Amino acid sequence: MTADLRELGQRDWDRWYGTLERAFGGVAEAPEERALWDALTEHDRSYGLWDGEECIGTASAFSFRVTVPGGALVDAAGVTMVSVAATHRRRGLLTAMMRRQLDDLRARGEALALLTASEPAIYGRFGYGVACWHLRASIDTARVRLTVPAGTDEVALRYAVPAEAAAACEAVYARVVPGRPGMLARQPGWERLPLLDPERDRDGASPLQCVLAERAGEVVGYAHFAVKPDWDARGPKGVVLARAVEAVDPAAYAALWRFLFDIDLTSRIEVRNRPVDDPLLHLVSDVRRCGLVTRDWLYVRPVDVGAALEARAYRTPVDVVLDVTDPFCPWNEGRWRLTGDPKGASCKRVDDDAPADLALSVRELGSAYLGGVSLAELARAGRVRELRPGALAEASLAFGSEVAPWLPHGF
Repeated sequence: MTADLRELGQRDWDRWYGTLERAFGGVAEAPEERALWDALTEHDRSYGLWDGEECIGTASAFSFRVTVPGGALVDAAGVTMVSVAATHRRRGLLTAMMRRQLDDLRARGEALALLTASEPAIYGRFGYGVACWHLRASIDTARVRLTVPAGTDEVALRYAVPAEAAAACEAVYARVVPGRPGMLARQPGWERLPLLDPERDRDGASPLQCVLAERAGEVVGYAHFAVKPDWDARGPKGVVLARAVEAVDPAAYAALWRFLFDIDLTSRIEVRNRPVDDPLLHLVSDVRRCGLVTRDWLYVRPVDVGAALEARAYRTPVDVVLDVTDPFCPWNEGRWRLTGDPKGASCKRVDDDAPADLALSVRELGSAYLGGVSLAELARAGRVRELRPGALAEASLAFGSEVAPWLPHGF
């Protein structure tokens, strides 16, 4: 079978997106959610596979800027909306789309590709490595208490209409983005995503609510949440669904969580996406009653090894030659000399007969890139080989990050 792989045309979006919905179970999204993704889709970065008039495959990418270790924002492609019709599996169609996409990213000069995987086993063969996890929690607020830092009582809280407070919330979000690798600077249009709240998806919960944290009249934090009322013979047992909590300092952050813990008629908080080193873990009285679960989240692939490694800073001085394998993007194959420190880096190709210090694939580079996965742990799994004694410890420390990387929302 020959399939026609072509750029997405505007008139084809509905059929194209319908193919994606069918691949993810066939349940149509709420109209307002569908409209948002229609508006955000970048057609010149989207492909459809067509068998005659039938769309049988989809792939797209968003133009993002992601924080990397050192605080810089780097252009990256957010790979998304990937599917192949179940009737056309095992014919190389996904590989064809990944090939076209990575060639396009290289031509655009984007050094990084990012994705969240519906099935983790799929993307390793295309060079994507898991670079960060996220934390889920189910907190028993009837039995867990908070110990808050000094200054928390100086933070004032007030309810706000989410849409009316959007600009203030986005300003807080923009302030915290440089402080954590993996966070995405919101591009125009993406400020609508935190406000997406289809009524049919609430499952008995309230509409989206917003509380602002203020100090001296300045907004220094916000919480987006909903409340799902519930009762039994013993009384109220409602659930707070915490969707986003961001603040510029510890006192404002603690004040927002204290508010969520104290909402009347509730006894539990459900949290679906927080960093694995979230300060909340050190505010609670009993972490065992917080129902903590970690899950793989953001996958990273260097599209251009040299440019990607030069774009970030390094925690300690490093000078290593990396022997990189990348069969899917052979332009990355070979040896690269990386020299860097907290101020910046250089990464240049060297002759293949130059002595190498570490040997690894581009997938391991992707995993280690944001500082959340150490080269040392990958070496213990046999995924990185040390060729010069001491090189592994040097590079592993340098690649690390003081804070865990985290992706604040999916795409």
